[in-house]
Amino acid sequence: MNSRLNTLLKYSAMQLLLDDIRGIIAQARERVARSINHELTVAYWHIGRRLVEEEQGGQERAEYGKRLVTEIAQHLTQEFGSGFSANNLWLMRQFYQAFPILHTLSGELTWSHYKFLVRLDDPEKREFYIAEAVKNAWSVRQMERQINALLYERLLMSQDKESVLAVAKGERQPTEPHEIIKDPTVLEFLGLKPQAAYYESDLEQAIITHLQAFLLELGNGFSFVARQKRIILGGDEFKIDLVFYNRLLQCFVLFDIKIDKITHQDLGQLQMYVNYYDRDMKADFENPTIGVLLCADKNDIVVRYSLPENNRQIVASKYQLHLPTEAQLREEVQKELERFSSDEPE
Repeated sequence: MNSRLNTLLKYSAMQLLLDDIRGIIAQARERVARSINHELTVAYWHIGRRLVEEEQGGQERAEYGKRLVTEIAQHLTQEFGSGFSANNLWLMRQFYQAFPILHTLSGELTWSHYKFLVRLDDPEKREFYIAEAVKNAWSVRQMERQINALLYERLLMSQDKESVLAVAKGERQPTEPHEIIKDPTVLEFLGLKPQAAYYESDLEQAIITHLQAFLLELGNGFSFVARQKRIILGGDEFKIDLVFYNRLLQCFVLFDIKIDKITHQDLGQLQMYVNYYDRDMKADFENPTIGVLLCADKNDIVVRYSLPENNRQIVASKYQLHLPTEAQLREEVQKELERFSSDEPE
């Protein structure tokens, strides 16, 4: 019996040692891959710089630059492969022009990240996505999805550029719900068709199935707590659709899902859930609970007059089952600006 026990202990110890060694190898490979990616990115930056400098020293710059890139690409492609085609050289040139200071490049981002970033014309927008990608360790696909979903524009609908960038770069912590909760919330990854008939439970189940993507859409600091959280108030049973916690705001965030146009009764019920969490669930060191009404159709007038003027806890966010176009976002931004202008005292 002792012999068998000793054998099991030795095997267990060997497994632990093997797992440790595997972890060391995996971490080393990851560091090597990051180092290689960064060195390649730096090399592409230097190539872009040399192309720009050469053009600036020549005559008839546009035509000269075009011939130069074509000829250089032919030689480099023969020697190093298709990664140095004319199109890629133009991209490297554009890369240098977008990021003319070498030390501003992040070692956490790959060349594939920067290929998407250089397409953004607005330097502040690029700076925002770099900060968010580094802070959240976004893959290229995750960053592309956020760019296509117009995350930057949606956040700007409720605050100024300086606040957006400061929060993204970690220079200040978010203190208000609108700095975290997006409106609209884009749920195209759920795969639900806008014209299809479905119930609130279907939307909730789709969110749970795609929880990782939903957390990415929600943004920084969210962690999942509960689904269909059951509470008893005066003998009556209620269920909160989704409960999250946000470590940046240090508070619970409750989601109530509505597939129809919201009513003041919906807002009142959500306020009841928020009051319950504030009084019975949150710790003394935590901030007041936030309630988010995720709805298919948001009536801003109903929201405004159903909630107190100093409301900072209830947020209504319209969800979309498709990615918005930039024109749609611009239209929404204009509506918000007009609304704020009309609210200002004369």
